[in-house]
This record gives sequence, structure tokens and C-alpha cells, in this order.
Amino acid sequence: KIVVFFIHPFFIRGISFIITSFNTQFIIKQLKAYGKNPNIMFPITTNGLENISIGDNFSLCARARIETYSKHLDNKYTPEMIFGDNVNIGYDCHIGCVNKVIIGNNVLMASKIFITDHFHGDTSIDSLKLPPNDRKVTSKGSVIIEDNVWIGEGVAIMPNVTIGANSIIGANSVVTKDIPKNSVVAGNPARVIKNIDLEK
Repeated sequence: KIVVFFIHPFFIRGISFIITSFNTQFIIKQLKAYGKNPNIMFPITTNGLENISIGDNFSLCARARIETYSKHLDNKYTPEMIFGDNVNIGYDCHIGCVNKVIIGNNVLMASKIFITDHFHGDTSIDSLKLPPNDRKVTSKGSVIIEDNVWIGEGVAIMPNVTIGANSIIGANSVVTKDIPKNSVVAGNPARVIKNIDLEK
């Protein structure tokens, strides 16, 4: 005989909710600070949670890598990663920090986004003689994403970049320099393709 068991979808959703709630609590207790109503899906890869703060209604989808590093090889850093209120981050995103990454309020991110404030080494001869992971991690500057920014699928945001408020970053863009507020940008490297007039 073949016995078929039917599991009601409400039961599966209930189990999923319990697991997500448990895992969220496990993560947030390790953070520097956290707000109300966080929601973190698993699996997730983390490092240096003690350097990370999240605001109210923070939402993070599965398979994320959220990492700060206070040390690499013999080099020490003082990283700070801050998420404002109502930040929603899609699947498979990677945010890395040895310096400072600040993400404002009401920021929405699609999936497969990469944000970093650092590089492995530079283009000097001495650096290039070493394997990449043995090169000194360096930061050219902070990454700051201001309020009400929408970041599309597959975007990469490089060090020493500020993205102005109310901007939209098109899918697969590579942001290598500051973006003025109220801008629509796209491309590799990303460039402004439209200015948004909020006075209309």
C-alpha cells in the first residue's frame, strides 16, 4: 500500500513563521541595536553583527551575506553598518563593511545586490605580487544610501559613494560615483538618465 499524507498549506506557513521568528530573535540579540518588528529569513551568512544596527520594520530575505570585519590578517578596522526604518532587502544580497555603510529610511532593494565599502588590495606592484586574499583590505570611503531609494536587481554599489534621496537605480547598474538626489540612473558605470522633478 502507498500512503499519501496531505499537509495543509496553513500548517506549512505556520511552521515557517515559527522558524523565521526564532531565527530573527537569534540574530537581533547579537546586533549593536535593533528596532521594532524585524523579519529575517534564513539561511543567512553573517559576520560582525555587533557592529550592525537596524531600525524599525527591517526585512531581510534569504541567502543574504551581511558582514562587517574588525580585522583582516594583521589589519584592524572599526566598521559601522546602519539600516534605517522600513528597509526591505531582497534575496541573495551581499553587503560588506570595514569602514561605514549607512542605509537610510524607506529603502527598497531587489535581489542579488552587492554593496561594499572596501577592496582587497590596490593596483600597486607590491600588492599585485600577493594572492588577492593576502592583500591589505582598504576602503576609499563610506557608502551612504539616503532615504526613499529604490535599488533594482543585480546592482553593485562601490566604495566612496553617496546615493541621494528619492533616487532609482536601474537593474544591473554599477555605481562608482555619487548620485544626486531625485535621480534615475542606469548602466555600467551608472549615469543619470533622468532627473525627477518633485515640484510638479
